[in-house]
Amino acid sequence: MHGADTDGRLVAAACTIAIDDLPDGLVVADRFGRVLAVNRAASRLTGVTPERAVGRDMNEVFPFRDNDGRDWWKALDPEGGLRTRSRVPEKPLHLPGRQELYVTARFVREPERCGDVERVAITLRDGGARARLERSRADLVSTVAHELRSPLTSVKGFTATLLAKWGRFTEEQKLVMLETVNNDADRVTRLITELLDVSRIESGRLELRRQVVDIPARARRVVAGRVAAGEQEDRFRLITGDDLPEMWLDQDKVDQILANLVENAVRHGRGTVTIEIESVGWGVAVSVRDQGEGVRPEVAPRVFRQFWRGNSRKRGGTGLGLFIVKGLVEAHGGTITVQQAPEGGAEFRFTVPTGTPDFA
Repeated sequence: MHGADTDGRLVAAACTIAIDDLPDGLVVADRFGRVLAVNRAASRLTGVTPERAVGRDMNEVFPFRDNDGRDWWKALDPEGGLRTRSRVPEKPLHLPGRQELYVTARFVREPERCGDVERVAITLRDGGARARLERSRADLVSTVAHELRSPLTSVKGFTATLLAKWGRFTEEQKLVMLETVNNDADRVTRLITELLDVSRIESGRLELRRQVVDIPARARRVVAGRVAAGEQEDRFRLITGDDLPEMWLDQDKVDQILANLVENAVRHGRGTVTIEIESVGWGVAVSVRDQGEGVRPEVAPRVFRQFWRGNSRKRGGTGLGLFIVKGLVEAHGGTITVQQAPEGGAEFRFTVPTGTPDFA
């Protein structure tokens, strides 16, 4: 027979499990509805302390109701129903005056197959967090649809026109239309790459292929790419410190970090874009700063969230670039911050450790 002791632990034979270590809320009741245990997370989510709940009836301390106002514990009916029941699907419930929670339950039977219900283990999850995740996914779908619509409409329009009226256009007109199609195809490819990066970052599946990386050389390459795309060379300034350590990083990811930060400075800033690389005690720090309006202190905590575009929505971009930068930096064991630059613009500064070689 299992039970609960006074310090919030479930005792099973010779094994003691600290239920306060569980990340989700947990309430344990017997089949009659008497509360046996409440962990810290459940207390935080419901506002009901273990001292107030243990030994009392479920409906007195946890009167869960569904969206139609029905009594959840009564509908659960641990003593009734099929004896093969073991779990109850998760559903949104609420306590009077409290936030929505996602609640599921598991029946503990003795014997395990078709026995009587001895206890009911009830798991609680924050409904607010789930709602925020769903809103984030809805935002992602909306953003993707919006960002794809324009280039795909252009690609479809130009290709259909060329196929239908090829002979009516001059070679110069054909070239302009084909270049537009090519640029829009590149835009779609970049969006898909960003979405894949977001997926890998959020799922923790981002893989690094470490090698020796010359960060100043990678920065020069990014600047050269911007100049080749039409930017003025004197808009960029590269400052490199002395005695930089050997850095074992993922070169492609470093290129992506630098390219996104420079792109952000060019798009949202003004004046000279400065890239400064210096040695710190445990690695290298890289600062990218512009001379634009900068980032207000109250806005800074939101800069690295998905879809953040400040007041520059009309200037394009998905709002995923800085989120991806933060994920790539942290995957290297580094950190990134944003602050006001000495000359008035925004300064993004990331620091990464030297790293070590990968040994297969």
